Amino acid sequence: MDKIAVLIPCYNEGKTIEKVVTDFRQALPEAVIYVYDNNSTDDTAELARRAGAVVRYEYQQGKGNVIRRMFREINAECYIMTDGDDTYPAEYSRQMADQVLTKNVDMVVGDRLSSTYFEENKRPFHNLGNSIVRKSINFLFKSEIKDIMTGYRAFSYQFVKSFPVLSKGFEIETEMSIHAIDKNMYVENVIIEYRDRPEGSESKLNTYSDGIRVLFTIFRLYKNYKPLNFFGIITILLTILAAIFFVPVLITYVEIGAVPNFPTLVVCGFIEMAALMSLFAGLILQTLRQKDRQQFEMRLLQIAEDKKAQR
Repeated sequence: MDKIAVLIPCYNEGKTIEKVVTDFRQALPEAVIYVYDNNSTDDTAELARRAGAVVRYEYQQGKGNVIRRMFREINAECYIMTDGDDTYPAEYSRQMADQVLTKNVDMVVGDRLSSTYFEENKRPFHNLGNSIVRKSINFLFKSEIKDIMTGYRAFSYQFVKSFPVLSKGFEIETEMSIHAIDKNMYVENVIIEYRDRPEGSESKLNTYSDGIRVLFTIFRLYKNYKPLNFFGIITILLTILAAIFFVPVLITYVEIGAVPNFPTLVVCGFIEMAALMSLFAGLILQTLRQKDRQQFEMRLLQIAEDKKAQR
């Protein structure tokens, strides 16, 4: 088992990967640097290998697929995840690793948004998207993570081996954040300096399509992790809709003692039935979620035993 493993997923980062590997080797000389090449068409893999990294390959396209492969194959007491585009300074990695190794933090978030991100990043819609995602997740999940979309993080062995990677692309960071919040993992924020990509290096993140995927991921995970809240909102909305149609019918009945709009009354009844079905669906799923939480805690005990066995 490695003491510290630096994980760098890469796709066409030939302009910067050699510097990134060199910087992290200097900042963490005891670490093993892993570069996973994701079907690059340039010389990313060769440059990384020349700089001293262990180069491996993931042929399913997408950052989430690369992270899944990394988490399955690498065993370490501390994992540092960064990007190969030289936007995250390596000098913060020691502080982040120490949080995991000495304080038993499960996930350390490299917080760009509290420092230079909004000045350095020249893509205004990326800035807006990051703010929306951060505020949405912190509101829905009652958390205080300062930067949801950052690709600069440190993880414990416990986090990596208990995290089910379901996302295929850039929504992976959102999934990591929500998993840590939901499973009551120990999360810390470390403010880092952010620098924009050097000239000639292009972002693989599409503001619109990837932004929509991230928002859908939040929606999906809120439904899965907070089913009573999710279906409770639907129950309230359906009840309000039923009331809007029912009140005029009731007023007419009080005035004339008859219900001339009988079909409207029937529709109200069906809408309210749907509301009740939604409520009970939420209650049932919430019970199943509680059972899943208990099983997860037992799984953590097994992961702890596995870690001891590999030392």
